[in-house]
Amino acid sequence: MSSDGDITSNTATTKSASGPDLPDLDIEQFRVKPGQSLDLGAWDPQETPGWDSADKGGAKTTVKRLNDRLEELQELLWAQGKERVLVVLQAMDAGGKDGTIKHVFDGVNPSGVKVASFKKPSKVELAHDYLWRVHRHVPANGELVIFNRSHYEDVLVVRVENIVPHDRWMKRYDHIVGFEQLLADEGTTIVKLLLHISRAEQGERLQERLDRPEKHWKFDPADLGPRSKWADYQTAFEEALSRTSTPTAPWYVVPANRKWFRNLVVSEILVQTLEGLNMSYPEAPPDIASMSIPD
Repeated sequence: MSSDGDITSNTATTKSASGPDLPDLDIEQFRVKPGQSLDLGAWDPQETPGWDSADKGGAKTTVKRLNDRLEELQELLWAQGKERVLVVLQAMDAGGKDGTIKHVFDGVNPSGVKVASFKKPSKVELAHDYLWRVHRHVPANGELVIFNRSHYEDVLVVRVENIVPHDRWMKRYDHIVGFEQLLADEGTTIVKLLLHISRAEQGERLQERLDRPEKHWKFDPADLGPRSKWADYQTAFEEALSRTSTPTAPWYVVPANRKWFRNLVVSEILVQTLEGLNMSYPEAPPDIASMSIPD
């Protein structure tokens, strides 16, 4: 990223990334309100509210502007070195987590951005409490950390696949709320995103992995197991989001069938969240104007 972008003062200013000819995006329509009883069947993963469903060109233009703004804000986050940002990505298999990371965070400074992926726990991880492996990856000052899957696997997979007893995983909603409140109290801004796709869309994406040799590496036969339990996983997501979306750690349900709109929504949520931190660059040395670089 270039360091001589549009931020011309010591304090970051809020700017519209959409431009005069493109619609603003109300991110509140995707937010799960605290205490809201969630029915994912009422959230259309195909919708593109406020946008013509065919306007990929306009959306990509807007995403590029948002990417540029996200680069500025992430560099400001890193330079200030005070705030911490955690982005949680959850989805069904083939839901677009990797694609979102690739497209939304294109161009950010890798010094201040980390991705933590949580797959099947190792023996060492299973020998500890379920939050142990997660807590080690939360952001430090100035960092933006993306969780590709997360601690929510322990109320999703664990629940649907009957890995631990019901009375054990049921307690984990309160654990998670407390854990996230701890992070928030210590200065971490948390954004949680469910990339919401339909069962039909998942089927098409999985089939594409079979049909295209260059995507064979992404196909895992084990993904077909959760697909056969689609309704159970939807129920698990609904309860998890309903019980853990809080003012300090909100969930957003992102319509993700259309990848271009998914990228647009996620980019807008992140830019608005970072702008809301009202960050500023550190003060320069008082005598910097008189300094020069020796030959």
